[in-house]
Amino acid sequence: MLNVEIRRPKREDIKQINEFFETVITDTFNKEGIGEKADDIQDEIEIKKKYIVSDMESNGEERFFLIALNDGKIIGSIEYGPVSNLIRRCTNNVYIGLIEVGTVFVHPDFQRKGVGNLLLEAMYSVIRKKGIGEFCLDSGYTRAQMIWKKKFGEPDYLLKDYWGEGNDHMIWRINVSDCPSD
Repeated sequence: MLNVEIRRPKREDIKQINEFFETVITDTFNKEGIGEKADDIQDEIEIKKKYIVSDMESNGEERFFLIALNDGKIIGSIEYGPVSNLIRRCTNNVYIGLIEVGTVFVHPDFQRKGVGNLLLEAMYSVIRKKGIGEFCLDSGYTRAQMIWKKKFGEPDYLLKDYWGEGNDHMIWRINVSDCPSD
């Protein structure tokens, strides 16, 4: 069993968090078979870097991150923030006013060891304490979609071939009361 600590990030974590994003996003693109899309990889990394800065600058009000550490090394992340433009556009603004849970990443060396579940459970607890009743999440990554379908069932929105033939985008709306409690 891993010794996993889940906590809010600190300013001194930013360099390691950014390196973590580079590792997991590059790995994710490679595992999805789209590792040659260097510009898209870099764009995704830059977005996540902006999200962590937004968290730090707003003290968790604009974006709210939790990180998972094992022996002082960042091995996972999760955050919530405003619903993305993609979700707003693809749902005809139905999800405006909800939060979006995202940036759920686990270091390749620690995948399939329960780290993602620990991060989700910690985030459910945060969301409940803040009085948030529901949230949404989305994914264009095939491997992540399989995990989300197993956890949350079929997506509320299936955007067929959104990323090209055979590459769908999925969006879920989740009631917090349906999530496991701590």
